[in-house]
Amino acid sequence: METACEHQSPEAGGEAGGGLRAALQGQMSLLLNNVFVIVAAALSGFSRMAKSFEMIMLSRFFAGVNAGVSMNIQPMYLAESAPKKLRGAVALTSASFTALGLVLGQVVGLRELLGGEESWPFLLASNVVPALIQLTALPWLPESPRYLLIDRGDKESCISALQKLRGTSDLSAELEEMMAEQAAVKGQRAKNPWELFQNPALRWQLASIVVLSSAMQLCGNDSMYSYAAYVFEEAGIPQDKIPYVVIGTGSCELITSVTCNMIIDCAGRRPLLLGGYIFMAGWALVFMVALSQQTQISWMPYLSVACIFAYILSFGIGPAGVTGVLPTEVFDQMSRPAAYMICGSLLWFNLFLVGTAFPFVVKSLAHFCYIPFLVVCVCTALYVWFFLPETKGKSFLEISEEFRKRNFKTKTRAGFYKGPEEIKTTTL
Repeated sequence: METACEHQSPEAGGEAGGGLRAALQGQMSLLLNNVFVIVAAALSGFSRMAKSFEMIMLSRFFAGVNAGVSMNIQPMYLAESAPKKLRGAVALTSASFTALGLVLGQVVGLRELLGGEESWPFLLASNVVPALIQLTALPWLPESPRYLLIDRGDKESCISALQKLRGTSDLSAELEEMMAEQAAVKGQRAKNPWELFQNPALRWQLASIVVLSSAMQLCGNDSMYSYAAYVFEEAGIPQDKIPYVVIGTGSCELITSVTCNMIIDCAGRRPLLLGGYIFMAGWALVFMVALSQQTQISWMPYLSVACIFAYILSFGIGPAGVTGVLPTEVFDQMSRPAAYMICGSLLWFNLFLVGTAFPFVVKSLAHFCYIPFLVVCVCTALYVWFFLPETKGKSFLEISEEFRKRNFKTKTRAGFYKGPEEIKTTTL
């Protein structure tokens, strides 16, 4: 029940996140979102004293809502505030700090720190620390300039926010680009999620985020973490040392996330996604072979361990970070909050689906349990190769125009004979 609560509450947060962003400023939404995590920390912190497991479940629900809202609004706020040339790197910092939080959670969860029987309430309540940091720092940060100009029509506040973000550099080109975006959506209102499905002008954008958001959880990366302890034990690592080795898996994702942050605006989005899913498919195949042969060949358990780290590295270098950036880039200002609502809901629903179904998949397929994840990785790589355009270094209007051509592509038949052309002159 607690696992279901943890997985479904971020889905509710994902749906709420886009709605908050559409109704309120991104900065104000992030500030209000901290209320959920403060309530969650209070409930878990006092649950042992009250001897109430219901408080723990309610705490995990509120923490999940906070996570769902944050993972929607943060990349949207960062990408809208960033200059075009650094948009990928700035938006990707959200994924990098998520990976950092994963590692810190693994570290402080050790029995020597807060993972002991007496101190676990403090471990569950420790998420109040970043909430307090946000409450202190966010009021001093400017609002998204695009939100101020396009959603609120406040040009002066937009210029003021740009000056805070960019310093004294020339803002005319960037402001002109934003005004062109404002003119393109003039008279429109913020869209609801179901309206995106009804709009043919958003067909390929919607298909892209549905495929990539679903694949991010259905690729099996989270299942690697659940398999890690078993594989490490089979490799001969002592039971009491396994938690320390598991920290290495989280550290791998952190290292690759930071690396992706550094190269995304040079390498582009498509190569990182394509390379990530291709490598994951390859390592999934090797992993299944290693699992099936580890009782026959002495060194196969070590290959299984290597596959776990390689799989997580492949996930972190592309899909982990790039997926969260794309909804901001491929949707316009009026469709973006609704797109993030769909994206966030799919992420958490599919995480719940994998967490629920994976034990049954392992029971049915045994050592070949990664075949479904292998299929997902291959299909996603094919989609990226054939259908996803590159967005690196392009303005939001340029990206929208590229998708418009795809959505309303006219079918022509090359080489079809149309008969003799009409002669319009008598001059020899």
